Amino acid sequence: MPPTPGLEAVLTHQVTDADTARVLGSGDLDVLGTPALLALAERATVAAVLPVLPAEATTVGTRVQLEHLRASPVGARLTVRARLVAVDGRALRFEVTAEDGDGVLVGHGEVRRVMVDRDRFLARLH
Repeated sequence: MPPTPGLEAVLTHQVTDADTARVLGSGDLDVLGTPALLALAERATVAAVLPVLPAEATTVGTRVQLEHLRASPVGARLTVRARLVAVDGRALRFEVTAEDGDGVLVGHGEVRRVMVDRDRFLARLH
């Protein structure tokens, strides 16, 4: 069964020292770094379609648009949601959001991914 709009994944994550801008090199503060927020958003998109992909298929990221709206300290608990909103052949478009424990929007955006055959994709690298 191919992915269809409406598929969704919700992940929770507690911000650790490893997620901070200082550690990731995207700033010098001990708050959630934008690269960590992006990784969480992508992780949610992968989880949203994983159950319906054939074993030989995977998805790869092709485009991201992300707004990081609010700082999150170490220890903050985030809820990251990805919802598949459009499918065009192998192309997938997701809306992503991240909220803190109080339901305040921390970030939102769009992630685009493409379905590929794992072996063929990796063979092109050699």
